[in-house]
Amino acid sequence: MAVISRTFRSGNSDAVRLPKEISFGPGVEVEIERKGDVVTLTPKRPSVKEMLAKLDALPKPSSIGKRPPFIAPIRKGL
Repeated sequence: MAVISRTFRSGNSDAVRLPKEISFGPGVEVEIERKGDVVTLTPKRPSVKEMLAKLDALPKPSSIGKRPPFIAPIRKGL
């Protein structure tokens, strides 16, 4: 979907208003990439380091269950 908007000055920076139809919502960090005349905005994805930090911050389980042993099926020809 293509929409039209205009750039404007915000302090010392150029800015553009994203219309509601294509907005990311408030407070979403975006990565901006420019290749020639094409400017691409994508939501910022967390790095592996950030994801691991979030996993470490999760509460630890009170106990750990034990799985039953895996028994592989017998297959002829392998």
